Amino acid sequence: MKVTREVIQDLLPVYLSGEASPDTRTLVEEFLSNDLELARKVRERWSEPLSQAIPSALPPELELKTLRRTRRMLAWQKWSFAMAITFSALMLSLEISWDGRHQVVRLLMLDYPVLMLPCLALAVTFWAIYVSLRRRSRTSRG
Repeated sequence: MKVTREVIQDLLPVYLSGEASPDTRTLVEEFLSNDLELARKVRERWSEPLSQAIPSALPPELELKTLRRTRRMLAWQKWSFAMAITFSALMLSLEISWDGRHQVVRLLMLDYPVLMLPCLALAVTFWAIYVSLRRRSRTSRG
């Protein structure tokens, strides 16, 4: 069975992306070694996107510093969200007890306002931190 140029052209995207099996790579390379015109066209087409690629203008150490800063900000955002949820839930928690024959349900925020005031302050603080970090991460994206 003879492999045609059209078959090789169909296999080229898989070959050039590096996803071809070893047998397919061997088949394409053998065909290109015999068809110099197609091999030249493949080299030209493959090198064209690489030459048009714009290298990063930033030095690698600045890119790494920016990546680390972004990771740190996202970690703070995650922790502030978790703490805001925790203190909000604590502030809105219930106390359930039995009073003889009846079940008594109390909202801790209403029954113990002095104890819940620090939870409210912390919840508001962590929500403010979270919203601030969220806005900062959105504006830096684009």
